[in-house]
Amino acid sequence: MNPSAQPAPSTSATRHDADTSGTSTYRPNAKYVLLLGMMCALPAISNDIYLPSLPDVARDLGTSATAAQLTMTAMMLGGAVGQLVIGPLSDRFGRRAPVLVGVALHIVTSLLCAVVTGVEMLIALRVAQGFFNASATVVAMAVIRDRFVGADASRLISRLMLVIGIAPLFAPSVGGLIAGEWGWRAVFVGLGAFGAFLWVVCWRRLPETLPAARRRDGGLRTALRGYRSLLRDRHFLALAIMPGLGNAVLMSYVIGSPFVLQEGFGLSSHEFSLLFALNGIGLVAGAQVNAALVRKVAPIRIIRVVLPASLGMTLALLVVCATEFGGLPLLLVMLWLVLALVNFAPPNASALALSRHGEIAGTAAAMIGATQAAISGLISPLSGFLGGDAVAMAAVMVGSSMAALAVLALATPAYRRGGGWTG
Repeated sequence: MNPSAQPAPSTSATRHDADTSGTSTYRPNAKYVLLLGMMCALPAISNDIYLPSLPDVARDLGTSATAAQLTMTAMMLGGAVGQLVIGPLSDRFGRRAPVLVGVALHIVTSLLCAVVTGVEMLIALRVAQGFFNASATVVAMAVIRDRFVGADASRLISRLMLVIGIAPLFAPSVGGLIAGEWGWRAVFVGLGAFGAFLWVVCWRRLPETLPAARRRDGGLRTALRGYRSLLRDRHFLALAIMPGLGNAVLMSYVIGSPFVLQEGFGLSSHEFSLLFALNGIGLVAGAQVNAALVRKVAPIRIIRVVLPASLGMTLALLVVCATEFGGLPLLLVMLWLVLALVNFAPPNASALALSRHGEIAGTAAAMIGATQAAISGLISPLSGFLGGDAVAMAAVMVGSSMAALAVLALATPAYRRGGGWTG
């Protein structure tokens, strides 16, 4: 069967019985959602807990703010490559082994980051850290596709955002407290400790959702064949790109905000952490509204309404930043509104993309994750190169939102006749 030639399954389907091997009646409990959420949140925690330390890293290592920001980008790019490698491995060896090995190596690289002497070494280690902790994200997404499809998958991914959203709520505050007490290097020791906790939980609680009978034999050739199948599916590619562009909006804020708010507006690290947490509430709230909405509205219909709204909101943010109208209070309100819309499109686009290639769920999840990490990793540092101020940050957000809407309009039938397309 050529998946790219098949019509997309309806999102009204609640389970993909052919792929779940008897798990069609499975319902995820809170512990299961928490576990998958922690796995998906590992890369976010690895970045967010480190955010308040960026100015300190630049000063301590004698480098520029742009170089310090590259330590964030490096992890995302490493994660992109890691997902491309680990995804097919999870289709070949099952879900548990790749994540256990990957998280163990994440622990090692975290501890090495704590003893670096130069920014070049830190950037290289962050690439490795991103590569290894990608195992947690790609396996979590593959586990979801092993058991769910369509609207159910989108709803579960949105519920995971409740867990993932805890990272921006608490990670910067925790990181700021650790760095304030023991220095920024201790933040990486803390990351290693969290990795050790996650490894134990995965070892004890993560089920194997890919039976041996459904694993794909072969090595590099099989992996490349899977990626070739995905690259031939135009709709899959469009859906896979949209989460990356949405994440670029978020990461432009994540990477740029410490310098915009702390250095541009003179906020302390504690004040910054509190505001970052407040914006995290917007992220979580948006994801939960989407999880409730997708029960009644097809995911593609949500995407085609939210993306124009996101573009309008980022344009309004750019105007506020450029004119300085309303000062810091209005800037913060506009940022909150922009971020509240960020988590609508990615879960729906990811679920629809995964529904097209259930037989290679790990490879498909890897392609989505790698595309997301690569796009956001390449786009988000642009605010630093454009000057690093509020206008630059908002301009990158506008460009990312515009690109996402263009992909939806040009590469999918969402705005054509019969726009209720669901795959």
